[in-house]
Amino acid sequence: MEMKVIKRDGSTVDFDRSKIAKAIKKANEAVDIEDRVSDRQIDEIVDEISRRHRARLLVEDIQDMVEEKLMEQQKYRLMKAYILYRYERALIRKANTTDDSILSLIKNANKDVMEENSNKNARTASTQRDLIAGEVSRDLTRRILLPEYISKAHDEGAIHFHDSDYFVQPIFNCCLVNIRDMLDNGTVMNGKLIESPKSFQTACTIVTQIIASVASSQYGGQSVNVAHLGKYLRRTKEKYQKQCDQLFGDENPEEKAKIVEMRLKDELKAGVQTIQYQINTLMTTNGQSPFVTLFLYLDEKDEYIEENAMIIEEILRQRYKGIKNEVGVYITPAFPKLVYVLDENNNLTGGKYDYLTRLAAKCSAKRFYPDYISAKQMRANYEGNVFSPMGCRSFLSPWKDENGEYKFEGRFNQGVVSINLPQCGILAKGDEKKFWEILEDRLQLCFDALMCRHNALLGTVSDTSPVHWQYGAIARLDKGEKIDKFLFGGYSSISLGYIGLYEVTKLVKGVSHTDPVGTEFALKVMNCLRDHCEKWKKETNIGFALYGTPAESLCYRFARIDKERFGTIKDVTDKGYYTNSYHVDVRENIDAFSKFTFESQFQKISSGGAISYVEVPNMNNNLDAMEDVIKFIYDNIQYAEFNTKSDYCQVCGFSGEIQINADNEWECPNCHNKDHRRMNVTRRTCGYLGENFWNVGKTKEIKARVLHL
Repeated sequence: MEMKVIKRDGSTVDFDRSKIAKAIKKANEAVDIEDRVSDRQIDEIVDEISRRHRARLLVEDIQDMVEEKLMEQQKYRLMKAYILYRYERALIRKANTTDDSILSLIKNANKDVMEENSNKNARTASTQRDLIAGEVSRDLTRRILLPEYISKAHDEGAIHFHDSDYFVQPIFNCCLVNIRDMLDNGTVMNGKLIESPKSFQTACTIVTQIIASVASSQYGGQSVNVAHLGKYLRRTKEKYQKQCDQLFGDENPEEKAKIVEMRLKDELKAGVQTIQYQINTLMTTNGQSPFVTLFLYLDEKDEYIEENAMIIEEILRQRYKGIKNEVGVYITPAFPKLVYVLDENNNLTGGKYDYLTRLAAKCSAKRFYPDYISAKQMRANYEGNVFSPMGCRSFLSPWKDENGEYKFEGRFNQGVVSINLPQCGILAKGDEKKFWEILEDRLQLCFDALMCRHNALLGTVSDTSPVHWQYGAIARLDKGEKIDKFLFGGYSSISLGYIGLYEVTKLVKGVSHTDPVGTEFALKVMNCLRDHCEKWKKETNIGFALYGTPAESLCYRFARIDKERFGTIKDVTDKGYYTNSYHVDVRENIDAFSKFTFESQFQKISSGGAISYVEVPNMNNNLDAMEDVIKFIYDNIQYAEFNTKSDYCQVCGFSGEIQINADNEWECPNCHNKDHRRMNVTRRTCGYLGENFWNVGKTKEIKARVLHL
């Protein structure tokens, strides 16, 4: 077995015995002759390490083995010299360890970083600035900011410390923007006062400015409830009515109504277009368009429900149409993401707004969005409340203010750490008792890592991000005031993610988690994770939450690490991926309705957020079937989306199957585009969510997986 070594920066290299021998010889030179080891003894030490037959070793593990062998030979002074040599090398590394990664990034050679996020064009100077800063942050996080045992657990794939490329700064993950407060009471951006808007068009422009400013001072997604725009659409209508009254008096009421309606529709279209085009053309300091979700909800208690129905209809129409790329072809924009709420008034059973849901289904068939939330199921799970995820998946727990009122907007998530469940099962070797012991140890690791995230935010002052803390996106604190009170009491969440419930069930029980025996075990695991979150919450007064579907790329990272370390394991590491959170493995023969029914029980436990999906081939030709599934979503599962087997080229608009050419590259058969960042390869292997399949792993690995499928 070819052994790989994991360096301190997380990269993988071939095992090189000469480097071990060189380090021992350097230590040899620092001690007297009688304390040295011979060349033969050095070879024996290196041979012993080589015979470990492990596919994957950390550098630190190798060095520990050397020290162990020197101790066995009672070469204590040499061992001390070797430890000193390690220490000196560590000091050199701490001086600078990012040169190679940054220079390779600038030369467009750092594929791991360049392909990690397909929403970022890593070849542009503005994006490279963000990626360079991320490399420095990741390096400082690994070497200095995190305890060594947590960094090691991350490198070994026991846990995943998310977003270390932003950890050096006291900023948080994702949020629900308090857009109502910022529109109604005004806000400040770049030191300039922005007053409450007087029209819908102005309100839309201000919303996009807020979105861009918020995105530049956090690293995760944000959500905006478009219902707060209804008030401003009515103001616009009233303004046009007043103008017509002034021009025509009491004459021609029908003609005046037509003029008002025409001008109102024009402004509605222009305002929504402003949101769509601004979001897709803005560039935040994160080197990409703002990661924003628009929440589309018609609340019967909302006095502006008719205006909001008009806004939602226009948003769906414009998303269905798409947005032109540089050659004039209509394509699917990555942002804003859309989340559409199904309620009694639009669940396709004769409701007043069923026409909007049918339009949403057409939009999903062509443009993959919106996703769907069942208000019925959400009220059952969240104390009667309906609210948006932060970004596209992470949910808050119910929280009441000092007046006993539920509050969701203006809240946020502190960060995420995920656990590798399959690795716990692999190490247990079929022993269920051993599995629970390992799981307990790993959960303690997760808690420690999550507390690092929490502690990094303690003491942050509002000046760090005025738009969040001083001007209404989250709060309206004074300058210099600390944000600490928002980190406790459940006001904000902090998330424990998990990957591979299917695989760990196969490892421990020998069956899928869809099997009754497997389901019982899987639910026990899920409840164990949830119980730990509740226990930590009571012990710390911090809003710990269990978070499903934390990251698609993590499904591949964990599987790759475990395959290198433990070899090929049937139905576990042999696939090249782990299933995301609780999802049913794609190879199981299960229909859409059964899948949603089965997965809904796990969504309820993952109260910190989760989403399920079903794959529908040729969605444009299956609208009736899609509408049937949408009806089913309303009654059976809280949060779901559709995927398709069709591929999509963003250069020419081709929809079909993108092929691998003779040079082993993706190539559009229509326009021969070979830029993988411009193609949505949507065949799913692990519960992948969203359009950008290329947001995972290395190019050649993805090609191999898709070819295999």
